Amino acid sequence: MPHPTQLLFLPGAGGSPEFWKPVAELLVHPAARKRLGWPGFGPTPADPLVNGIDDLVNQVLDAIDQPTALIAQSMGGIVAVQAALRRPDLVTHLVLAVTSGGVEVSDLRAQDWRPAFLAANPLAPRWFVDYRADLSGALGALQVPVLLLWGDHDPISPVATGLRLQTLLPQARMHIVAGGEHDLAHQFAHHVAPLIDAHLRLRAMTSQVMP
Repeated sequence: MPHPTQLLFLPGAGGSPEFWKPVAELLVHPAARKRLGWPGFGPTPADPLVNGIDDLVNQVLDAIDQPTALIAQSMGGIVAVQAALRRPDLVTHLVLAVTSGGVEVSDLRAQDWRPAFLAANPLAPRWFVDYRADLSGALGALQVPVLLLWGDHDPISPVATGLRLQTLLPQARMHIVAGGEHDLAHQFAHHVAPLIDAHLRLRAMTSQVMP
């Protein structure tokens, strides 16, 4: 698998392309950067052709026209995983931050983010928050390096979620950010960017927890 020539940044439920801007600007990797926003969320205008998670996946797939690393936050990780499963020929790396990745987490005592999100975003499409999927059985097919970024103070996606993903992804390793909450990739950009740069130089890894 070649090194990526494009870095594609996917936001979480907030949908804003600004979420990953600090990290994207700090990375030294030479690949082109592209920050996506979800239509109908945050500052991105709605698109009548986007009516479900599958439509978001298709938008990401349309942007993968060269060797690409997908760097995703929270719910964006579910989109990234599905895109990687469908384009194993062009997705070179995954970076998944505080995401379920499409695995069952109801037994991990995670705080449900949906009520607060809907209260703050009453016009947000319901299909996004109502989405349920279990991709556990498919994750073993992802034979690309995966960096899992978690914070030890995140009630929405506790460390146990990342550890579960790590057991299911063949080429995953995990980094836990001390004091990190659900927005750790934005708030700790100076800490996260070097980790991502190092990850993008890898071609294969042994699953482990990074110090």
